[in-house]
Amino acid sequence: MDATHVTHAISIDVEEYFHAVNLRQAFPESEWERLPRRAMVGVETALRLLDRAGCKGTFFVLGWIAEHEPEVVRAIVSAGHEIASHGHSHRMAQELGPDAFEADVKKSLDLLAPFTPRPIRGFRASTFSVMKSTWWALERLALLGLVYDSSIFPVRHDRYGVPDFARVPVVVAAGARTLIELPLLTWRVAGMNLPAAGGGYLRQLPLWFTRNALHAIAREGAPGVVYLHPWELDPGQPRAAPSVIGRLGHLRHYRNLERTADRLAQLLAEFPFATCEALLPLARPLQQPGA
Repeated sequence: MDATHVTHAISIDVEEYFHAVNLRQAFPESEWERLPRRAMVGVETALRLLDRAGCKGTFFVLGWIAEHEPEVVRAIVSAGHEIASHGHSHRMAQELGPDAFEADVKKSLDLLAPFTPRPIRGFRASTFSVMKSTWWALERLALLGLVYDSSIFPVRHDRYGVPDFARVPVVVAAGARTLIELPLLTWRVAGMNLPAAGGGYLRQLPLWFTRNALHAIAREGAPGVVYLHPWELDPGQPRAAPSVIGRLGHLRHYRNLERTADRLAQLLAEFPFATCEALLPLARPLQQPGA
């Protein structure tokens, strides 16, 4: 199938640079209230690029952002984009446990609801932390009335991943209910799923890698889900020292920040993108988690 006939999803995980798990040692939660806030810088860049491309995206917004930087959420809503939840605290599902996870998501939904007249239907967990060990998260999301999740990355990774999960939108069992899962974009090569969904992969790898992944999944008749963070569009953000976060953490967070906006612009010019919500009708039949 021609890739130009498949519409993919573009999503932005709206958080501050200091929310990133890689930077916890440098910016502990106890200091968040006092740190410079930069989310608007990256969000404005994303809004400008999306407007230039004539497409709408999904912004998975932290409840913390809605609480402390409401002007960021207002800007997104005013531009006509979909608002979804990224939880409140940016703690991973396994850190929270079932009850605290549900409370964290509910808090974010309560904070985000006043900004948009449309129901909030989607969620993405911090650090893609819906995994086999945290399948309970899907049931809790369904109980909160959410329609879809976009937290599962079908890859092997040191922090997240379900390598044997479906690579395309599917309906999944969520306790006694169902939920639509929109997995992050991968490229199937030699029997392996390679991560290609954007974010650090867009920054660290050549642009042709993400392009090829989008073309490949479109040939399968399915859309890909791409993501970015506002801080990846903000080279001027405060920086943590490698001695504090380690050389790998420094590389993961800061490499090629100055190239992200241009790479995003090129993808938006080459491929058709829409919101995550727009992909829901494409979900394939019920799949048991992990099947």
